[in-house]
Amino acid sequence: MRLGVSGGLFPHHVDEFTAAMAARVRELGFTGIFTRFDHDDPFTTTEAQCQRVRAILRDYGLTMVQAIGHRPPLIHPDEGVRRQAVKTLQAAIRIAGWLGSLSCHTGPGSMAQIGANGSAWGGAWDPHPDNWNPICRDQLIKSLREAAPAAEDAGVIIGLEGHVLVTLRSAEVMREVLDAVGSPAVRCDLDPVNWLTLDTVFRSGPAIDHMFDVLDGRIFNAHAKDVVVEKRLVIHIDERPAGQGILDWERFMRRLEGLGPERFLVVEHAAVEELPAVKAFLDQKAAELGIRIW
Repeated sequence: MRLGVSGGLFPHHVDEFTAAMAARVRELGFTGIFTRFDHDDPFTTTEAQCQRVRAILRDYGLTMVQAIGHRPPLIHPDEGVRRQAVKTLQAAIRIAGWLGSLSCHTGPGSMAQIGANGSAWGGAWDPHPDNWNPICRDQLIKSLREAAPAAEDAGVIIGLEGHVLVTLRSAEVMREVLDAVGSPAVRCDLDPVNWLTLDTVFRSGPAIDHMFDVLDGRIFNAHAKDVVVEKRLVIHIDERPAGQGILDWERFMRRLEGLGPERFLVVEHAAVEELPAVKAFLDQKAAELGIRIW
């Protein structure tokens, strides 16, 4: 297994990435990174800008595991909005290729992203009652079919993430969409916390097994965060840094390792000051399970 890291270690602009940041990643013991240069315009970012970052990563022996795909609303029933979303993802895929990234990360987007004037893109994970409309699923499949050739040409995987609040609400829906797209360049980035419910969160091991079984052969990498059920009414299932919740890490890490030792587990949603403890937790858990961290 390999460990990557994302979050506050990295800037929102590609030009602000420095060698000191790469050195800090190695100092913390990670070998992969997931950057979110989400304040850059993907249509104007240049190859030279990306090659500068790529050279830094090469100097420090780091792998760019994922680059941000800007998470546009690929599900939108308005064809004008959807086509623009596809163009955004295609531009992000080109950037990921220039960066030497293994994958370009995206979700399906949300119907809540579009403002009243049709131009504002808000939160890609925000709830909306129409996110589960079959039309949105069909639009997502269409969008990914259009984006897949760009990923194939760039040698980049489109890493697709799901969540209970958006169109990709379960492992079953993820499998249905991936199989309908039919491209080896479109795979699942598995974050099991995103699919836990009140029925499964307290016994997440069987739920994790189910996700891996359903998505057999379709998982590219995975994200590492934890989960808690807060003592507030009505239901509040929230995320935490790895090691601070009730997720069945033994089941999760065993199943991911079973896909191959080259897989990355990318730490998410941990503050910079929490990363040493998160890394120590994952190292300890891996040692207990007999899993080598490369």
